[in-house]
Amino acid sequence: MAISVDYVVRETATNLRRNLLMTTAAILTVAVSLSLVGAALLLRQGVTRATLQWQGGVELSIFLNPDIAATQRDAIKTQLDAMPEVRRVAYVDQEAAYAEFKQMFANSPDMVESVSAKDLPPSFRVVPRQPELTEIVGQRFNKREGVKEVVYAEDMVETLINFTDFLQNVIFAVAGVLLLSAALLILNTIRMAIFARRREVAVMKLVGATNWFIRVPFMLEGMVQGLVGAAASFLMLVVSRGLIASALEGNHLIEQFVVSSADVMGTGLFILAMGALVGGAGSALAVSRFLDV
Repeated sequence: MAISVDYVVRETATNLRRNLLMTTAAILTVAVSLSLVGAALLLRQGVTRATLQWQGGVELSIFLNPDIAATQRDAIKTQLDAMPEVRRVAYVDQEAAYAEFKQMFANSPDMVESVSAKDLPPSFRVVPRQPELTEIVGQRFNKREGVKEVVYAEDMVETLINFTDFLQNVIFAVAGVLLLSAALLILNTIRMAIFARRREVAVMKLVGATNWFIRVPFMLEGMVQGLVGAAASFLMLVVSRGLIASALEGNHLIEQFVVSSADVMGTGLFILAMGALVGGAGSALAVSRFLDV
């Protein structure tokens, strides 16, 4: 027996209406849990952007004057390479600094447009062999000719990253419990739909309906619940991002933590896929356990 789209849509809608209370509870649970997942992912992206120049174990940055002579720059590089306290050093020219600047302040287009690559200082990113050697290395270049400033990765940067990791793990744990609850709610909703239509299922089997003809509407019901919950979560993330960006507009120190619209879109697509997966998994388990076809 062939499966028609009209039949699947009609039967799925009927199942959703019959269990409206359970369906609503499942959708809300999916929405809340996936909102937490999305918030955790966006929090990580915001911190990653804000601490961009300190990634890879960089403990200090030696910022050079924009008009530094090539000989002075090469001399500093030679000295850094020769220092036993230095594990690794990387040179960031003005173009690379500008690309990084645009990424950090992606949410402040006016600020990005007011700055050009020639306005930004090149720098050396230094990774010492031991964290306690950071100040020793930096002191040798504090008053060096051609050096504009030596900036250290303060303890607050490491503290921020550690706190973010802890907070993200807690959010993921809570979201995981809620997602499991959502899957169980969806499973129970499908089970109730199967029980309510048990006589119809028996009749369809008698007239020769295939297993998939009977199963598809129930499985699609779970996926719809998951997708609707994920869509609600996506909408909450978009609205929240807009409100936070508006509230922090002009505060360039904190504004760089705000994620871009592209980040939200990418995270939104991920949670939509996760919503469909959770809904599909719950309904598939319900069909395999409670639908005897």
